[in-house]
Amino acid sequence: SNTENSTTTQNSQTDRVEKSINLPIFMFAGGAVGNLIAIIVLSVSRQQRKSSAFYTLVCGLAVTDLLGTCLASPITIANYLNPNVLLDQHVCEFQSFLLLFFGLTGLSIICTMAAERYLAICCPYTYQRWGVDRRFAQKLLLFIYISHIFFCCLPMMGMANSTLQPSETWCFIDWRKHDPVSTTYFVLYSVVSLLLILGTILLNLAVCGALLMMRQRVVQLPVTRGSVRERWRALSSAAETQMIAVLVMTSVVVLACSAPLVVRVFANCFSDEKNFKADLAAIRIASVNPILDPWIYILLRKSLFRRFLGLSRRGSSSRSSSPPLTQTTLFTTTLTKIC
Repeated sequence: SNTENSTTTQNSQTDRVEKSINLPIFMFAGGAVGNLIAIIVLSVSRQQRKSSAFYTLVCGLAVTDLLGTCLASPITIANYLNPNVLLDQHVCEFQSFLLLFFGLTGLSIICTMAAERYLAICCPYTYQRWGVDRRFAQKLLLFIYISHIFFCCLPMMGMANSTLQPSETWCFIDWRKHDPVSTTYFVLYSVVSLLLILGTILLNLAVCGALLMMRQRVVQLPVTRGSVRERWRALSSAAETQMIAVLVMTSVVVLACSAPLVVRVFANCFSDEKNFKADLAAIRIASVNPILDPWIYILLRKSLFRRFLGLSRRGSSSRSSSPPLTQTTLFTTTLTKIC
């Protein structure tokens, strides 16, 4: 009977491991496959898009998400198979570094994307004077990577400790250690993350507000087909409209996934109240980000965007019984043709 009981216990433990490991495997596959498809979609885009600074940054974010998934997920899966994996301090510190680095890098790239669009639309002369192009964006990405590697390596240099969290499924900086040096690092990481989040929100609002004002000016101008086409091309082409759609959707996903972890870091820095479930939920939400990001680039690629504009055009024309040559009709027609 003892043998049967031990066999039953082993089988139940095996079933629990298999059930719990299914989620990280699914997330690993979803993140890797999705980002690979996104990189391919971005790579086969028109040369004009591939050479733009914005899509260079988008591709950089996709590569970052892919690297984060391929480096962090195998450690999580290995820990489910062998709970002793994260007991190795070197592995624990490495996973903590990965979570710090890719979380902060994603926020930095999305903020840079928002800043690029802000300069292009609101400050075009500055944009041209600085020579913002593909090479400029590549230099920015390189700077982000180098600076963030150094900043996120500081815990391994003794500025903070990495520790296995109470759920024993992930490692992160020991945010409950309140010595001055560790607290300084926690606060610095939190403040930088918060500034990136606020900067992204403000820049997105500024860009969308500028586009709405431009759209209003176009509507108020005298209606001639040539003038509408020329002015709309000068103010905001369909390609730029698509960029804004990608930027806003990606910003929403990145900020929604990153904000809970930033909140938990702040909460653990300035409060002695322990909430392990909230910490675990925050890191799980953050790990969903690399899975969702690539589908924004895939679903908002130009062919689908063009179909959406075509559908909106047909919908607006069907609602009017007599279709006169209005500013709105010209606006939508021009936008669809440019696509």
